[in-house]
Amino acid sequence: MQNRTLEIGVGLFLMAGLLALLLLALRVSGLSVGSAADTYRVYAYFDNIAGLTVRAKVTMAGVTIGKVTAIDLDRDNYLGRVTMELEGRVDNLPEDSTASILTAGLLGEKYIGISVGGEEAVLKDGGTIHDTQSALVLEDLIGKFLLNSVNKDEAN
Repeated sequence: MQNRTLEIGVGLFLMAGLLALLLLALRVSGLSVGSAADTYRVYAYFDNIAGLTVRAKVTMAGVTIGKVTAIDLDRDNYLGRVTMELEGRVDNLPEDSTASILTAGLLGEKYIGISVGGEEAVLKDGGTIHDTQSALVLEDLIGKFLLNSVNKDEAN
């Protein structure tokens, strides 16, 4: 009887460990078990989204207020279209707000930072942020720096 109790205890402990591991994996990947019922969608168009991924966070003043749900190419304008799902509690974003693709650290993950505008009208579900700032591509900066160095050497 005592042997059976020990086996059941070990089994329950193993199940709790696997459940904790599953929850940790969901948390790290950015997925959630809960529903996203109180959210609304906003779109933004960027010249270059270099490195931004689906499920990247959307922040305002350093606080996460949503996530990127889709990235695709607008075939009419040849721009990257980013679909963001913002929390319903942030329903007072002015229409002239700015969306920028930022980097966490020097070579870290990309995310979208929203800066608040000053207009009275607010973004609604399906609205578009028109003022955007594309990702800063480190390779482009290095290339421009090297090209300027070569041009200065040739001029001397």
